[in-house]
Amino acid sequence: MIIVYHRPKTLDEALTLLSQPNMVPLGGGTLLAQPGPDPVEAVDLQALGLDAVKKQGNQLEIGATVTLQQLLESEHCPAALASALKLEAPLNLRNAATVAGTLVACDGRSTFATVLLALDAKLSSIVNRKSSIVNLGDFLPLRPHGLITSMTIPLNLKLAFDYVSRTPADKPIVCAALAQWNSGRARLALGGYGKSPSLAMDGTEAEGVEAAARNTFHEATDEWASAAYRMDVAATLAKRCLES
Repeated sequence: MIIVYHRPKTLDEALTLLSQPNMVPLGGGTLLAQPGPDPVEAVDLQALGLDAVKKQGNQLEIGATVTLQQLLESEHCPAALASALKLEAPLNLRNAATVAGTLVACDGRSTFATVLLALDAKLSSIVNRKSSIVNLGDFLPLRPHGLITSMTIPLNLKLAFDYVSRTPADKPIVCAALAQWNSGRARLALGGYGKSPSLAMDGTEAEGVEAAARNTFHEATDEWASAAYRMDVAATLAKRCLES
């Protein structure tokens, strides 16, 4: 429950506020604005200029407060990432939810986080007034406290995404994203289960993606699907991504 609202005009002012107890960053407000048992003070990040999408050479830099819809509509957004964004949330939520807030709050069924994991996205953040760059794969399991300012993804590669869900409006039971660099490097990420998407493979070539997909989901049983089902579907989706 938000009891006090702050709107700093500079990053330094925001960091000063966030260093105090019970202060939380506010992006799109899709989650923080929901009723909760604990009182918090919201630090609105809208005025800090973190809402730009910029192509820098072969990389795309995405500001922390860029909305999901803004990224989807960017001319530089890869087609596979755009497909994943459409599944992440309906239009009204995409117009409000920010990329950083979505990653902080996501679970294993996040199609957006799955694709970014395959892309080996880098997050720029500030923790205790110290700037650092961390791989998304290292961030997701722990979700350390700090202020994400931007993220970067590569553009000079092949990217494929596929999924299976119960209904078109439902989040996937299984989704797969495969990124392949010109150097031969390949990363396969799987979503649809657990607290965060899983990195199934990061190697020098894409051979073995089906086996890697099966191995990743060998214990992935929940109320939505059995592990055996997910293993078969994940292998099929990985193969489709490889062939697309």
